[in-house]
Amino acid sequence: MKPEIRFHPAQFLAISFIAAIIVGTLLLLLPLSTKTGHISFIDALFTATSGVCVTGLIVQDTATYFTPFGQVVILVLFQLGGLGIMTFSTLILLVAGRRVSMKDRIIIQEAFHYRATKDVKSLIKDIFIFALILEAAGALSFFLRWHKDFSWLRALFLSVFHSVSAFCNAGFSLFSESFLVYKGDAWINITLLLLIVLGGLGFLVLQEGKEVFLRFMRKKQIKVSLHTKLVLTLTSFLIGSCFVLFLAIEWNHSLKMFTLKEKILSSLFQVITPRTAGFNTLNLNTLSFATVFLLIFLMFIGASPGSTGGGVKTSTMGAIFAFLKSKIAARDSVNFFRRTLPAESITKAFTVVTLASGIIFLSSFILLIAHPWAAMKDVLFEVFSAFSTVGLSLGITPKLSTLGKAVIVLTMYIGRIGPLTLLYAFSRQKAFGRYEYVEETVMIG
Repeated sequence: MKPEIRFHPAQFLAISFIAAIIVGTLLLLLPLSTKTGHISFIDALFTATSGVCVTGLIVQDTATYFTPFGQVVILVLFQLGGLGIMTFSTLILLVAGRRVSMKDRIIIQEAFHYRATKDVKSLIKDIFIFALILEAAGALSFFLRWHKDFSWLRALFLSVFHSVSAFCNAGFSLFSESFLVYKGDAWINITLLLLIVLGGLGFLVLQEGKEVFLRFMRKKQIKVSLHTKLVLTLTSFLIGSCFVLFLAIEWNHSLKMFTLKEKILSSLFQVITPRTAGFNTLNLNTLSFATVFLLIFLMFIGASPGSTGGGVKTSTMGAIFAFLKSKIAARDSVNFFRRTLPAESITKAFTVVTLASGIIFLSSFILLIAHPWAAMKDVLFEVFSAFSTVGLSLGITPKLSTLGKAVIVLTMYIGRIGPLTLLYAFSRQKAFGRYEYVEETVMIG
């Protein structure tokens, strides 16, 4: 008998995204996908990758270059990428009444960092319930605003497209200048921001939030996990502190001619959208270098694990912060909210940040070689945006060469599945031999 070929769950995740990208590329290559009836292979691949990886970087204007069919294809791609290809396939099995295999369960758990003892079926159901309710609510909110400006059919399509794009942190827009024209529209801004934040918290946090609400209504004891506390605390801190910084830096710069309302809305919008959404209500080229650096910092951190967003994740940075805090306090254990983080979590956190930094450095280095005319600020911003699946750009995306586009495609893909998942997918499953060498120290720092 032939030995059974075993795949690590990370390999299935990596392959599923590649398969979706290939299918999306082929669909976008169809003549009915574009208004000109033609798109180059590299541009179709770039757009499909940006959609599946919920990035939002574009080399062709989504609003004017693609037909309604092409726009629907892009919509389906970032919906698939946001919720996960394996999640959709598992839902189909559940709807068909078929039993979900143990392998499928493990893959879903790997994708959403799900380690609870609860049945994974409930996670799948909750993911789609949350997505359906929140995307429908967002679409309704947009429609109530846009039906005054567009025909009801156009307003409906715009509402659904942007609601799904915002919740999936995709950043694709059917407005050529994103949301610049709505910088002072509180209704549009608040709807977008709520969808982005909820989509970026992670489905485990949303699921626990539902359980906490139900226990509160039943007047039962409420218990919140360390993960949820960490995600909510860091998310709130990043939004609040960076909002104040952005407002202070840009008050007399890019926001100088804005009203007080527009200043507040624009500042809040621009510190939330780099947490992997990719929309903008400001011309990013008008921002100061300090603010661009702040946005790069936010893009690098990104959203939270098990969410529709990218980046190294809030909990990763939280674990590193807790580790540094413990060292300053001369403690051997790493504590957070009166809980001790396991050494494995700290190792993973540093591994993720190290791998992410290496990938970003390498991608930036290649782009700078391939595009000697490009400013370093623009290239770094582009690569951080691609890796963290954000979609913001300082304008160099359409100017990239074929090599440059290929580098960004690969960077978006690695950023979406995660560098640690990629490492697991292609690393050796078991070490050969059981031995250790003699220990010897080296000088550090």
